[in-house]
Amino acid sequence: MVRRALSAILCIATLAGCAPGLPKGVSSEKLEAALDDKVGDQNTCVLIGEAGSGKVVFRYGSHVVCGQAWPSCQGSDLTSAEAQLPAVAKSRAASSLSCSTGPGGSRSVGWASGPLEGHADLVYVAVMEGTTAPPGMIIAEHIVSALRTAGF
Repeated sequence: MVRRALSAILCIATLAGCAPGLPKGVSSEKLEAALDDKVGDQNTCVLIGEAGSGKVVFRYGSHVVCGQAWPSCQGSDLTSAEAQLPAVAKSRAASSLSCSTGPGGSRSVGWASGPLEGHADLVYVAVMEGTTAPPGMIIAEHIVSALRTAGF
């Protein structure tokens, strides 16, 4: 019985050590503070995930915001940051898009995604929606600046 318990603990510890995470020297608190400063908004989501698998290693924004479907700005499809992360993780392609979400252009959504500079094993997806949401290209610039501030 004790041997099984010790084996289970060892397996869990080993798997936890292999779990994805932020790069060494980058704390989630510092990254969150940098994102608060650069893109902080109640309708903002930034997901950082493993390239290839898309497994989330950092989430900025609530599950509701990250799961909210917005126009993809590529036709009439709706998508969410959570839905986009696996595709970005596979393609590793950078993208920045924007489009209207409200009547008469009163609201907009901006998307930014791609690989993390200097970290080929990580990608990100960011989305902002609202009356003051900047274009995707500006979101991408703000994300890069926040990542540098946080130590990436």
